[in-house]
Amino acid sequence: MLYNDPDPLEVKIVTKRFGLPNSASLDTYLATDGFKAFFKAMEMTPEQIIEEVKLSALRGRGGAGFPAGLKWSFVPRNSPLPKYVIINADESEPGTCKDRLLMENDPHQLLEGILIAGRAIGAHKGYIYIRGEYRYLIEAMDRAISEAYARGYLGKNIQGTGFDFAIYTHSGAGAYECGEETALLDSIEGKRGIPRMKPPFPAVVGAWQAPTLINNVETLSAVPAIIRDGAAAFAALGPPKNGGTRMICLSGHINKPGVYELPVGFNLLRMIYEVGGGMRNGKKLKAVVPGGSSCPLLKAEECDIPMDFDTLAKVKSMLGSGGTVVLDEDTCMVRFALRIMKFYAHESCGWCIPCREGTTWLKKMLQRFHDGGGQKSDIPLIGELSKNMLGRTFCALGDAAAMPTISIVEKFPEDFEAHLNGRPCPYAHAAEPVFA
Repeated sequence: MLYNDPDPLEVKIVTKRFGLPNSASLDTYLATDGFKAFFKAMEMTPEQIIEEVKLSALRGRGGAGFPAGLKWSFVPRNSPLPKYVIINADESEPGTCKDRLLMENDPHQLLEGILIAGRAIGAHKGYIYIRGEYRYLIEAMDRAISEAYARGYLGKNIQGTGFDFAIYTHSGAGAYECGEETALLDSIEGKRGIPRMKPPFPAVVGAWQAPTLINNVETLSAVPAIIRDGAAAFAALGPPKNGGTRMICLSGHINKPGVYELPVGFNLLRMIYEVGGGMRNGKKLKAVVPGGSSCPLLKAEECDIPMDFDTLAKVKSMLGSGGTVVLDEDTCMVRFALRIMKFYAHESCGWCIPCREGTTWLKKMLQRFHDGGGQKSDIPLIGELSKNMLGRTFCALGDAAAMPTISIVEKFPEDFEAHLNGRPCPYAHAAEPVFA
């Protein structure tokens, strides 16, 4: 299993039912405080629910880290159009594998979070958009949805509250691009998954041109605990403006890879050595991808740092989607950059030239460099080409490809220089890099 036995350093909020017998069943959920938050929310006004989420300092767990309550407040209350809640379960970021565990082990927690969000924005219909490779999770979510309908926790007049809500699953086609919220909207409408121009933003003009709230699985899974136990308790788990916990997908060259739920702001070095069991085979730490393949890397000497959105932003990186990848001293950073760029070149939707052409040329240049055909002038050129992609694409995929590449060129120039003059890769003896 990817989810390890409980670690004493974990703080279990969204994963508290993991490991329980029949954890995915409605009976288990109801026996462990399930739907208490929903009934509490039904006694609150929509404005009170949104304010509680704001006070919790919950930030989006899908990558951007935008304050969830603020996002909810953007949905217009007085629109005559129907409103929608869409759950982004298109978990495609390399290094990230947490949302699937939430859907597999505790689907009713997600359903309760969706209902509360629907109550807050005045929506009566929701869609769970699940990435194409997660076919088995569609069946798992459909089972949970059917169980909720059968027991009166979905549908008309839910549990006599007068609130109506319907939830459907929708499969993606396995495109990374559809993790971008506007491309996801086009895909869910049956169109090719390409990004839309913004503004207008989905909160105002979203699915079927109607107001739409789009949140990640982990984000909505945290909502029941916030409403049930109060915003203050959730906010207190992390530093200011960074409330709650994060599911961290800890992988790479460590002894105990797995998915751990830790307070936001947990120190990265402690995460590697105390939670992750230290470096594999006694190797030295070289670099860390803090939040998924799109994040700028940290050198070993930069890793004594709290893992929260604002602190990582100050060192020009990101907490992202929580995909923390640890790299040891035998990692060829040229080959690692190439591995990342192959992914982004393959996943670019081709809609805009800087991304389509930029990722392709970067892949070719990195491949040539790693094969021994690079020149010294190529090193700054790789960085320059990456910088020319930043902020020049319809969506953030171009930035996602550029940012880690820029950081690798700037922080590990010696790895590039070691390949010059036709020299073979000095790390050829090492295993294939992660993201293989």
